[in-house]
Amino acid sequence: MPVPRIAVIAAAGRGTRIHPRSDSVPKVLLEVAGKPLLTRNLELLRDRLRIRKVFVVIGHLGDQIRAAYGDGTVLGLELVYVVNDDVDGGLGTLFAVVEKAGVREPFVMLLGDEMYLETNHEELERITEPYVAVCAIHRTDDLEVISRNYSVELDGSRIRALVEKPTRAPSPFVGCGTYLFSPEIFDDARNTPRSTKSGRLELTDIVDHAAKRGAPVLAFELTGHYLNVNTIEDLNGANHLARTLSFDRWRVSVVIPAYNEAASIAHVIRDFRDHVDEIVVMDNRSADGTGDLARAEGATVYSRPLKGYGDALRQGLDLATGDILVLVEADSTFRAKDLGKLLEFLKDADMAIGTRTTRQMIEQGANMDGLLRWGNVVVGKLIEALWWSREPRFTDVGCTYRALWRDSWQKIRGYTKRNDAAFSPEMMVEMIRAGGRVIEIPVSYYRRRGGESKHSGSLRHSVRTGLKMLRVILSKRFNLS
Repeated sequence: MPVPRIAVIAAAGRGTRIHPRSDSVPKVLLEVAGKPLLTRNLELLRDRLRIRKVFVVIGHLGDQIRAAYGDGTVLGLELVYVVNDDVDGGLGTLFAVVEKAGVREPFVMLLGDEMYLETNHEELERITEPYVAVCAIHRTDDLEVISRNYSVELDGSRIRALVEKPTRAPSPFVGCGTYLFSPEIFDDARNTPRSTKSGRLELTDIVDHAAKRGAPVLAFELTGHYLNVNTIEDLNGANHLARTLSFDRWRVSVVIPAYNEAASIAHVIRDFRDHVDEIVVMDNRSADGTGDLARAEGATVYSRPLKGYGDALRQGLDLATGDILVLVEADSTFRAKDLGKLLEFLKDADMAIGTRTTRQMIEQGANMDGLLRWGNVVVGKLIEALWWSREPRFTDVGCTYRALWRDSWQKIRGYTKRNDAAFSPEMMVEMIRAGGRVIEIPVSYYRRRGGESKHSGSLRHSVRTGLKMLRVILSKRFNLS
């Protein structure tokens, strides 16, 4: 059989099981580690199988897919969009629209909502024996994964039957959404009845029909990592896997806002510098030599007039070069010993934020008395209530110590407007509004070295800062100017 030079990607589904994420965005455009699932699969076809022409079957919110990729030139591909008007009729309905679009030769097919990492897709090119279908299968000992997908009955390398969502697995393999098809599969699609259970034309029923009539249906064992992204938990798992596999390659930058912090800045930089790739200090034209002390310890210092705490952090996040961005104070109230916790949880989140309200982790003398602590808890719970459907959990809205991915910052950057301390809850709210996952982690909180906090050094400052934060939170929830 000739190696297929064209491909089909199924991208028409509604993704009802991943509600509410798929209500306004096609499931295939949901991002895993900063890259949409569909982009990952298009790149796989291009780089591993040398495909250059792809038929993209669209339906639900298909215009967003067209707008995102155009004719495919941005990815070095030729994309042909095919609309499936029977998107609720089952995955097997795509064969009719693909055949009508003029596909008359063997083709690769991928389901656009699946993710593959470090797989051996390129070995599909080694298949030379005749086939009507080739199904990629992945070895697993997780029977629950098999029961949520399909498995196969094998006779050597031949597939004798496909079993959809089996209660008892016929083999230690889960069926994947990677296929090779010859045009003969179109006849099987026409001759396969719709499922008596669902009333849908199922893709697995069509391939099963071909196998049971004696047509050559082959198995291809896929190695590496495979995930079928059907639910929010699947999406979270995919993010964790993708980030974990490449975590050691990401550069980490620490951003420190500083104004007259000569008593502590050198200590903070020495504490963090062996754990990160870059330290950026935003020095608001300090008069006490803060900038010089920071440079002497190896930090990159930007001395410029700043409009406040939020402006310093915003500009610092823009100027930092790391893939992971960490915010920390210049007054030594946070320590590098907690950095590992933030980074570990960042594998599972778009932003990991610290909370200073765990009593056992507050150093005696730190600026976190009962009123300030409970004020942060109450405002954090207000955010939870206002965005209840997004399921956030917050007990602190003013903690600077946090880490986020660069691509996550870029998504919310244009919506952060505050130049003062209200920038902290503004970041949290905007990440929620963008559909990001935010995880809160207890961190140790220490006495500041030198001076007093500009935002919570007195009851009057704390109340004023709290009111500003409340105003920002409520205005964003109710779309007020």
